Amino acid sequence: MKLVVGLGNPGASYRGTRHNAGFDVADLLAARHGLTFETAPVGPHALMAKWRRADDTALVAKPLTFMNLSGEAAGSLCRYFKIEIADVLIVCDDVNLPLGRLRARATGTEGGHNGLKSIAQHFGTIDYARLRVGVGRGDTRRELADHVLARFESDERPAVESAIARAADAVEHWLDTGLERMMNLFNRAEDTA
Repeated sequence: MKLVVGLGNPGASYRGTRHNAGFDVADLLAARHGLTFETAPVGPHALMAKWRRADDTALVAKPLTFMNLSGEAAGSLCRYFKIEIADVLIVCDDVNLPLGRLRARATGTEGGHNGLKSIAQHFGTIDYARLRVGVGRGDTRRELADHVLARFESDERPAVESAIARAADAVEHWLDTGLERMMNLFNRAEDTA
């Protein structure tokens, strides 16, 4: 069994914000494959969908713990379903990447991302796969928290929608062919991917 965790913040007021790119990828995967999110059978709270595939089962989850506590939900799901960290992919936003750019890695620091920091704390390691969706930094005079909790501008929407679709493609490739192949295909700029 594999676990895909899209990071974000629950509630309508956060829908469509930069920080919810992980939720957006999870929602697109659910729409593509007819998955239905239900309350996870273990706390802390998360929504999850079971994706029965030809040769395995994948869980797609959205922690409802808010971004800074995402690791609590991800860790609980791993323990409950006995999923190894090597079989987990975390999907999140990244202000350090240009808008629309994807970057997958097998390990690394949180890069200032509190959701990834929480994941590392609960997994006890920084060695877990992550797929980052570039949301850009914007005006550096603006508070970072205000930036990530803001919605995308109308002229940014096409790049964001393309990035979310490519990130969902990347997750599908991870499930089918593994992390290395996914990195080779999706860590390049959009025009070459």
